[in-house]
Amino acid sequence: KEEGLENGTKKEYRITNLGFYIVLASKIGLTVIWDRKTYFVIQLESQFMGQVCGLCGNFDGNGENDFTTRSGLVVSSPLEFANSWKGDSSCSNVDKLIDACEKAPHRDHWAKMKCNIINGDTFKECHSKVEPLLFYENCVKDTCACDTGGDCECFCSAVAAYAQACNEANVSISWRTPEICPVFCDYYNDHDCLWHYHPGTPKSYQTCSNYFLHVPKLEGKL
Repeated sequence: KEEGLENGTKKEYRITNLGFYIVLASKIGLTVIWDRKTYFVIQLESQFMGQVCGLCGNFDGNGENDFTTRSGLVVSSPLEFANSWKGDSSCSNVDKLIDACEKAPHRDHWAKMKCNIINGDTFKECHSKVEPLLFYENCVKDTCACDTGGDCECFCSAVAAYAQACNEANVSISWRTPEICPVFCDYYNDHDCLWHYHPGTPKSYQTCSNYFLHVPKLEGKL
């Protein structure tokens, strides 16, 4: 499904339902990708390199200086960085980072056990290309932080983020199973039908009527 018209007038963006994702592509070169759950990506075209600032960094290819404050100062504290970008100066600063696993200690062991898939054999082919430690730590934090209604969403999105990084390093990992973040469409469609899980995005999808649907480029249908 694509949306691009409003009251007969061409919009400056297009919204597309693409596999797991909703993709908003704007005319200016900004793309937003959302998996309808907890995974969210903002992409910019190359002409914006070094021309932006804010909570998402400055897009200059150097991750070491992404914590640049509103005043242009590079800092090491995520709190100092985030507080500098407050939308309303009357809001009080956040002065403490809350450890989600300390706040919910009953979830700590479970989160570490689940997220260890990132460190284990499933992703071993990717470990030399993409360091897993940061992704594992983020997975544990996110999984601890979820309430009981969002366990699977937070965990699965965190693992999918590492799988996405692996895809970008040209290592495609088929990590989903019926027990781990399953994609149920596989069990309801025949072999050649639309909506089967692939660890990477095919250039086209074959429907049950043998019709090929062209999709825009999106690296990694995870």
